Amino acid sequence: MTEKHHPEEPQGQLPGSLALFLEAMRGRLGRSTDIIYRFLALGPFSAAVVFIEGMADPQALIESLHRDLPLFAEMDGAEPGEGLKLLKERTITLGKVGEVQTLEEIEAEILSGNTILYIEQAVAALSAGTENLKQRAVEDATSQSVVRGPREGFTESLRENTALVRRRVKNPQLRIEERKLGAATRTSVSVMYMEDRVDMAALEELRRRLDAVKLDSVLESNYIEEMIQDKRYSPFPTVYNTERPDVTASALLEGRIAILVDGTPFVLIVPALLVQFFQSSEDYYQRSDFASLVRMLRYLCFLLALLTPSFYIAITTFHQEMIPTTLLISLIGQREGIPFPAFLEAFIMEVTFEILREAGIRLPKSIGQSVSIVGTLVIGQAAVDAGLVSAAMVIVVAITAIANFALPAFNVGISVRMLRFVLMAIAASFGLYGIVIALIILALHLCSLESLGVPYMSSFAPLRRGAQKDTLLRLSQRMKNRYFGPS
Repeated sequence: MTEKHHPEEPQGQLPGSLALFLEAMRGRLGRSTDIIYRFLALGPFSAAVVFIEGMADPQALIESLHRDLPLFAEMDGAEPGEGLKLLKERTITLGKVGEVQTLEEIEAEILSGNTILYIEQAVAALSAGTENLKQRAVEDATSQSVVRGPREGFTESLRENTALVRRRVKNPQLRIEERKLGAATRTSVSVMYMEDRVDMAALEELRRRLDAVKLDSVLESNYIEEMIQDKRYSPFPTVYNTERPDVTASALLEGRIAILVDGTPFVLIVPALLVQFFQSSEDYYQRSDFASLVRMLRYLCFLLALLTPSFYIAITTFHQEMIPTTLLISLIGQREGIPFPAFLEAFIMEVTFEILREAGIRLPKSIGQSVSIVGTLVIGQAAVDAGLVSAAMVIVVAITAIANFALPAFNVGISVRMLRFVLMAIAASFGLYGIVIALIILALHLCSLESLGVPYMSSFAPLRRGAQKDTLLRLSQRMKNRYFGPS
């Protein structure tokens, strides 16, 4: 649809007449009832205030104007520019005040929750920072909970999120770059980094990718994640996300870059490495020996969640000689009368559990967890009693599911769930030989991945001695300083 302009309205520039200005703004913003236009008489100047009710609170601005009305009464014969200067330098005491000179800039400021003050015949208008959106209070991070550590999590407010990070990194080298993404939504996106620590090549690459983003809307950080990730068809994420300010601050101090999107509590962190998805912020709030043990346990859970069903299918289908005799007799007794092969048996149980998992997430919190747990127990026991699956298969699926929940990063858990079905099919076709070949291909794929030009398997391949202080093990601060120098 072609945008219509009034014949008296210069394209983009402010019209001199107050009536033409208001008509131009109504033409751009529509005649919505939540857009408020208020006329003001500031001595010899005719003025108007424009804001969106509910997004802006111009009460402090209007009170300051009424307070200084005597000053404007003494300006008979003054130019509109002088009145604008008085407003900007003396009258308006709000923290953020700036000049806007085009209708496009005024439109963007109003839609961002600011208040526009326009004086007739002036060459510019003033934008006052009066944003007053109702925000969710700072609460515990629900997706990355910890036993010991800070309880604060990001909210949907961009400025509150940047303040939560600055509260932890009180460093003048911390930089924030802001841009608008989304042709329709004009979502504010902030890029945070430490100027003295960031990899400038990675930063320039990120800027290039963000500049290349052409989207109609950006409603959540995943919109941007899909556009800046390196390989779109890899099951492994190459962009890390978190809703914890302490994790973001730690990443910035390590030289990484944080991407904050207005309207979502999830912050993107790049470059992302594979080892990063196995680390938890709680690792640094517990003793180093305990944290190292738990981290090794996560790697073990990753292997269990990935390989347990396929390994069971392979040895029961092709490699029965690997099973101890006593256990083999028990498995044969359990599988007597089971109508399905091991692969189909595992597939049915895995799909059933995935359905229950998704149902537990979508149901109300008060009953969701109960339905997921009780449903799994009831259906599993009923399937065994009905002779559809063996008890050993129920145990295998349960171990797999519990190990999957032990992974600290939810998106890596999704990757494991996807790959698990592929490995199950390979195990049913080729046995352990197929699993070994699939793991070799998977390792090669991981080594080929990059995140903003940084190898995904960094610290392992290429091997860097200095990075081993916090890869598989979490060394104590004293050991780090002794063997690797102060960090």
